[in-house]
Amino acid sequence: MNLEAWSLFSLLEPDFVKNLRMVCVFGNSGNEAHLVTQSDDVYALGSNAASCLGLGDVSSTLTPKKVKHLCQKGSIHDLSFDVMFRGHNGYCQLGNATTNQGVVPALIPGCLKDKKVVEIACGSHHSMCLTDTGEIYTWGQNTCAQIGSGTTNNQSSPRKVSSLFGGRKVVSIACGQISSIALLDTGEVYGWGYNGNGQLGSGNNINQLSPCLVIALNTVVISKVVCGYAHTLALSDEGYLFGWGANSYGQLGSGNKANSCSPTRVAVEIGRVVDIAASHYNNISAALTQDAKVYMWGQCHSQTVPTPILTPFQSLHEVFARFGCPGVTFAPMYTMIHSGNSLMNALKLAFDDATTSDFTFVVQGRDIHVHKALLKIRCEHFRSMFQSHWKEDKDTSLEIEQFSYPVYRAFLEYLYTDELNLGTEEAVELLDLANAYCEPQLKKRCEGLIQMGINIDNVCMLYATALKFDAQELESFCFRFSLNHMTAVTQSESFDQLDERVLKDFILKAAQYGAFKT
Repeated sequence: MNLEAWSLFSLLEPDFVKNLRMVCVFGNSGNEAHLVTQSDDVYALGSNAASCLGLGDVSSTLTPKKVKHLCQKGSIHDLSFDVMFRGHNGYCQLGNATTNQGVVPALIPGCLKDKKVVEIACGSHHSMCLTDTGEIYTWGQNTCAQIGSGTTNNQSSPRKVSSLFGGRKVVSIACGQISSIALLDTGEVYGWGYNGNGQLGSGNNINQLSPCLVIALNTVVISKVVCGYAHTLALSDEGYLFGWGANSYGQLGSGNKANSCSPTRVAVEIGRVVDIAASHYNNISAALTQDAKVYMWGQCHSQTVPTPILTPFQSLHEVFARFGCPGVTFAPMYTMIHSGNSLMNALKLAFDDATTSDFTFVVQGRDIHVHKALLKIRCEHFRSMFQSHWKEDKDTSLEIEQFSYPVYRAFLEYLYTDELNLGTEEAVELLDLANAYCEPQLKKRCEGLIQMGINIDNVCMLYATALKFDAQELESFCFRFSLNHMTAVTQSESFDQLDERVLKDFILKAAQYGAFKT
């Protein structure tokens, strides 16, 4: 993501920007930010409302200043390597057992001391964190039961939320303004807190003191949940998008402005969705589809957009930077620097450039112009091929017969740019290539692409493909998907076409997981 989309960063020095790894824009006006460098130093920038920048004072700053208490604390991700908070604390949202305002980051005491936190989420005045063992801890304002304690008393220090989960593992959390959502490893969704707009998906407008199952989603498996100011979006493992809650700006994407107390499938017209985004700061929603198109809807620059519209953007972050009110990041953003004279841009321009190349691959009658030196640096297969004693090193071209032109071109372009411009269907052939050329990183990228296109009709075929190429992450994903849709999968054509040995092993493994219990 290019930082130029945010005016807040327009005064940053180019040399400083080049060293950034992650940024987070926040605040009621989108005028505050934290920036993490490659060397794990943390800087702050902006208006510093309620000392939220953690600089030790209340002064605003147009230039980045070090947050000394967060620097060199290890590899920060989600801004939660250690759970530290600062800023306004009138409702105990800092979790430090007081209501005193924090001007510098402080480690939260008590029950989180020995816990590894993997995700954090904040509402208006309450906070949640998720540990690596799937436990949720909450604290802060609780007037509408948003911390899930079973009461409406504010909570000044972290408290474990355990009721009604039955020992099952929570894998993700999200906060609305005064509501909370949890996603379990079973694909179930729970909500609690304020429900005046139906944002808990319970079918009514009654606040929930404790986590309440979203029953209307019991026929689908949810893989991701996000919260806006007062609405919720959920993405199923089949790429279906559901929305519920407030809709006065069209933020549900249903084509109208009527609130919904129960999950409703929305944005059907944009096709399979692979990622979604929303923020409790605003009423805008965004989605990334399987064909890498970015859509947005809701309150876009104060305009009401009730139906998803296609944008020219390449990132969900750009939707929030250019059309969010305020323009915050919906999640920590990993930076990507663009410069006309950069090495990366030079390599991009060099790919398939006949004027500078010294070797040509001919695939299905079409030329792809490359540079031997770069291929030898980037790929062990070509390092072996272009050795002085081999015929290929003296040749200027080579015909490739075992792979298609789009796939081989995408592979070579990947070596130049580290980017994969390929659809999920062609990724199966690229996985074959990555396996043949012993490219483990490319193999993982292919597995991720293929996962985006998995459905009931092809999951068994892709499961067999994963076994063939020892693609363990893809195999695990296909198997879990099959378990979640076992009845439909066993009735599919691809299930009937499974090799006898693969089919036997699949059935035995599924039986061990209780798939056929009566």
